[in-house]
Amino acid sequence: MMQLYYSPTSPFSRKVRVVLRELGLEKQINEILIDPWTDAALRAHNPLSKVPTLILEDGMAVFESAVICDYLDQLSRSSGASAGVIPEEGVSRLNALKWQGLADGMMTATGRLYADSNRDESDRSDFVMERQAQAIQSGVDAILDGLAQLRTEDPHLGTYSVLVALCYIDFRWPDRRFDIPVRVRDWMAIMSERESFAETVFHLPHDTDQK
Repeated sequence: MMQLYYSPTSPFSRKVRVVLRELGLEKQINEILIDPWTDAALRAHNPLSKVPTLILEDGMAVFESAVICDYLDQLSRSSGASAGVIPEEGVSRLNALKWQGLADGMMTATGRLYADSNRDESDRSDFVMERQAQAIQSGVDAILDGLAQLRTEDPHLGTYSVLVALCYIDFRWPDRRFDIPVRVRDWMAIMSERESFAETVFHLPHDTDQK
């Protein structure tokens, strides 16, 4: 059985876990919760020691969430489990990958801003923090402008990625320092009803987690 190393606070892990469920492949993969900062098993497979990392049945390690999602999409199509979450060609495919790219950038900026905010003031760069904050807010603004391309009734990889990115902002900044418009909030509420999101909610690690 394949194995997926993940962290419950990682947006890139959550994206892969959502896609896994949307593709109907969750029973084919053993999800292993770890601490990527301390787990030696992860570094043995992934020299970057990052999550998510997917271990195939032949032992090959696949990392970076976009690569894992692409592999899972192809696996699902070839097995007949689903029609996939990445359109196969043309503008539709480019559109899905474009939104994934925006969402991934927002996730990275949110994570970096959160990490910097917890540093001592002497170790912070106000310029870098403001740049990350601007990237996050600009991403939210772009999502508002492009909601017509993120239809809840016809979701794709980009749709799922965007919702994960927005939920990650709320997870790291519960005081809502970022302006997420009502229309986007309404869209989030509809998408969050999907079982794949209900089963992968962000949370801090605790003793009852299955490892």
